[in-house]
Amino acid sequence: MVAPPASRRVFMLLAASAALLPGACQRGPGAEVRASQAWVRLAAVPGRPAAAYLTLHGADHPVRLLAVESPAAGSSELHETLRRIDDNGGPPEMTMDRLDYVDIPTGATIAFAPQAMHVMLFGVAPALKPGDRVPLVLRFAKGAPLTIKARAIAAGDPAPY
Repeated sequence: MVAPPASRRVFMLLAASAALLPGACQRGPGAEVRASQAWVRLAAVPGRPAAAYLTLHGADHPVRLLAVESPAAGSSELHETLRRIDDNGGPPEMTMDRLDYVDIPTGATIAFAPQAMHVMLFGVAPALKPGDRVPLVLRFAKGAPLTIKARAIAAGDPAPY
């Protein structure tokens, strides 16, 4: 067997290495959804909820996300922050609504971001510190769950992505 040219070997090595990077996309085995840029902002006050953010890249068919859970938290909820207009002329207010699911259309990119869709993590383990890797388990209506790792950051730190 003849070895591939040096440039091809370097490309293959780089491609294989990129798949192992923390920010690399991870694919769900059953749902075929990919996830990237996952991070968790820890609470400023111990005992308060943390928030998880990530980007989902849709499959070649519609997929429904039912939950994002973590063994590092007692419970979790999908949420969306909305800007509501006061019908009486008062200032708009921000509200947070719980979501039962998130539909991911075919090939769509869905961003969970501050002041948008996000995952609330309640009862976060007190030992969790900035820089730790937080496991997140994405559960879908059909197919196998997808487990990813999110980088924990302190409450006042800028978003990493």
